[in-house]
Amino acid sequence: MKRILILALALAMGSSCLQAKDTELHIIPQPQSITMGKGSFKVKGANFNYDGTLEERTVKAIASLADELYVATGKVSSIACATGVNARTPLGSLKGFYFLKDTTLAPEEYCIEINGKAAKVTASGHNGFLYALMTLKQMMPVELLAGKLAGGVSWNIPCCTIKDSPRFAYRGVMLDVARHFYTVDEVKKFLDLAAFYKINRFHWHLTEDQGWRIEIKKYPLLTEIGAFRSGTQTTYDRNTNDGKRYGGYYTQDQIREVVAYADALGITVIPEIDLPGHMLGAMASYPWLGCTGGPYQVWTRWGVSDQVLCVGKEKTFEFLFDVLDEICGLFPSEYIHIGGDECPKTSWDKCPACQARMDELGLKADERGTRGQKLQNYVTKRIQDHLAGKGRKIIGWDEVLEGDLAEGATVMSWRGAKGGKKAAGLGFDVIMSPNSHCYFDYKQADSDDYVGVNWKRHQLPLEKVYSYDPYEDLDETAQKHILGVQANLWTEYIRNTNELYYLTLPRLCAISEVQWSAASARDFGRFCEKAKAHQPIFNILGYNYFPLAEPERKNTK
Repeated sequence: MKRILILALALAMGSSCLQAKDTELHIIPQPQSITMGKGSFKVKGANFNYDGTLEERTVKAIASLADELYVATGKVSSIACATGVNARTPLGSLKGFYFLKDTTLAPEEYCIEINGKAAKVTASGHNGFLYALMTLKQMMPVELLAGKLAGGVSWNIPCCTIKDSPRFAYRGVMLDVARHFYTVDEVKKFLDLAAFYKINRFHWHLTEDQGWRIEIKKYPLLTEIGAFRSGTQTTYDRNTNDGKRYGGYYTQDQIREVVAYADALGITVIPEIDLPGHMLGAMASYPWLGCTGGPYQVWTRWGVSDQVLCVGKEKTFEFLFDVLDEICGLFPSEYIHIGGDECPKTSWDKCPACQARMDELGLKADERGTRGQKLQNYVTKRIQDHLAGKGRKIIGWDEVLEGDLAEGATVMSWRGAKGGKKAAGLGFDVIMSPNSHCYFDYKQADSDDYVGVNWKRHQLPLEKVYSYDPYEDLDETAQKHILGVQANLWTEYIRNTNELYYLTLPRLCAISEVQWSAASARDFGRFCEKAKAHQPIFNILGYNYFPLAEPERKNTK
């Protein structure tokens, strides 16, 4: 938690914040409404007061701000439970910081009122208060970042009123840890950054052909064998292999640690167990899961394997149900992502068990889909029903629309926006994540020759990310099914955190405004000025990034 608070407190570009215009506040994502006042409020030594009904995790977040101010200013800021005041108490009668619950506000809505003597923050729940804290900290002097006493600093923030709430309820970012593995500490640092930009969903892509990354107690070979590969593709040529053993996984205790850490940051972790394709990690561990019985190996190359789960065997479903039962015990999220993408049907076409299953189900090819596609619909429905029995819902990539998708599934549209538009038109809930605007593993400029990091044939500049409109070509009825927007970081060519952040920033800032800010509040020119203002902060905090102001590149060796 402290890391995100340090990050948040740092994001201002000068020792004083006596700004006259909201555009000079450099707040990302752009709040819904900012009304500037006259004068400023001195935060040095200001007392912190909080509503006694706030959650413990919220009080801890507030106390952390008081602690950071003490370190930077040398002046103690006391923190105490407020008495005799509530959300209706006029700002003019207050002195210091006040964090007060207002149950009339929406779950993630907040309001900040600042005059010369006080800063009053109101929200109805934890996330609203977190977002208010992040906004306040972006208004504070950058010297707080140093974590030491700062002299010669005017510890003032401008008088203003900020009323803010998100455009979309689902604001996500996905990290693929299967192609390249990231440690618990590295994942936490990634979560810190996401939380600062008011992102509230972390989609954790945990299983792949190239590695199985989560401990499953009932199937220990998934991590003993499936978590490691004998080498890794080193260039865009899929025949290359460095011959080095590579891998790693998270224990269940580590999973719980990350989930709890994310929760304190207002982030829900959504795990993905990709099925029935992208399963070589599991099949190498338990060959009976495949149509041929193996032997299989954890893949050392990128791409799509034509070896997928044998869904003609009932034992395969027993395996999947067992795995998902343990997943549900680790992740309290409403949604479980079950993948469903890029599942070749060639092995099913040759498999007697899968053919018998198709015949038993009476599956026939027609205008709605092939026999293989309908067999995948059957798999999706069985998994959906099993998870529904545990009070969970499924998300699937847009391939799950092929054939006959059962009611109640949520579609994540990645192959452009077409699948999402189709799903919304059919009445399915949708999360928009089109590769045309949301794939951050793509290079950021035509001149970017950052070899080994991004897909050479794909480009996604900052302006295109910022321009995305998830409501485009949708009528009002279909728009109601768009839950939100998600950015994705696939890591075939992202080998370390230095490369990860080079590709993430500042595009994560841009997508956060797509997710949060009203369409009418977005302005690319203003955004670029804000993004440039954040670059020195990324340098201080050790986050690599694609530079907007200077042409030089960062060294990732």
